[in-house]
Amino acid sequence: MNTKTLFTPLQMGNLTLRNRIALPPLTRCRSEQPGNIPGEMMVDYYRQRASAGFMITEGTQIEPRGQGYAWTPGIHSAEQIAGWKKVTEAVHQEGGTLFCQLWHVGRVSHSALQPGKQPPVAPSAIAAEGVRVFIETAPGEGMLTAPEMPRELTTAEVKEIVELYRKAAENAQEAGFDGVELHAANGYLINQFISQHSNFRTDEYGGSLANRLRFLQEIIAAVSSVFGSQRVGVRFAPLFTSTSEERVYLGLVENDPQTTYITAAKMLDSLNVGYLSIAEADWDNSPDLPESFRNALRDTFHGPIMYSGRYTQQKAEHILQQGWGDLFGFGRTFIANPDLPLRLGNGYPLNAVDAASLYGGTRKGYTDYPFYRS
Repeated sequence: MNTKTLFTPLQMGNLTLRNRIALPPLTRCRSEQPGNIPGEMMVDYYRQRASAGFMITEGTQIEPRGQGYAWTPGIHSAEQIAGWKKVTEAVHQEGGTLFCQLWHVGRVSHSALQPGKQPPVAPSAIAAEGVRVFIETAPGEGMLTAPEMPRELTTAEVKEIVELYRKAAENAQEAGFDGVELHAANGYLINQFISQHSNFRTDEYGGSLANRLRFLQEIIAAVSSVFGSQRVGVRFAPLFTSTSEERVYLGLVENDPQTTYITAAKMLDSLNVGYLSIAEADWDNSPDLPESFRNALRDTFHGPIMYSGRYTQQKAEHILQQGWGDLFGFGRTFIANPDLPLRLGNGYPLNAVDAASLYGGTRKGYTDYPFYRS
């Protein structure tokens, strides 16, 4: 019988996580401007939630072209590295573990966010549909708009971006992060290379599934050369249905998602990646992943598996007891409850999330959620 609970420590490489409750990557659009720099608000936000067994930052762009939403932080300038260093120091003072999610949006962007107002870049010149980007229209003000048509990267440029990931990992190490997670979900750049719907290349990065996975494989090798593979995680969003909500919020639905993502997981396992993170749909009445996929994933990938998306304590404990997952991200619940492990461990009531303050703004709905008082 599986006797593990959410409070059983978890070994991840040479890291010992004190519990299995994770802060997943959550876009909050609170970086300081100009420069997309983590400031004191972000220091407080991550410090408050450092009782998590594991924390991953919000998506953090590896270069200026990697941005698709105003006010999201980067990890490519000296000022950004200095800002993140204050965050990691605060988290480590509380005994927490923090990875940086390395992010490039690819085609999910707009010339207003791009250097020199150039078009976004992508594996192929195909516009993203059913999704919106967020651009600044005035200081502190912005609007949602459609992404623009991207231009196709040359083979040489693809290899340059792999090196930008390596440099971002070096910057994350300098900033004091414990490791990095590669954002390969939600229809962003790595996902665009993997998907048969957005990658029509004819070079070594296109065509067969093995070729479409090559970009991710080379990035894993690049960042592993900095942190070691056990300090690298990868996030996927394997979708098995194609409702409009799933396309908008999670990305691209493959013709055979099971084959695509089990093949990808096999590659990650062979590269000795530290953990695999699976993002699930998180709106009301969204479908669960097929049990056949969870079983196949567990049989294929032998490191820790993290799940997130509309997870309650009860659902997480069920997945843990089934042996399908090891670590669980609580998104909006952790936003509203900075002391979530304490509350779950003692059955204390939970604060409700303020949806209006999720993206951008002040400390309201960011660092002012109350801790439990008995």
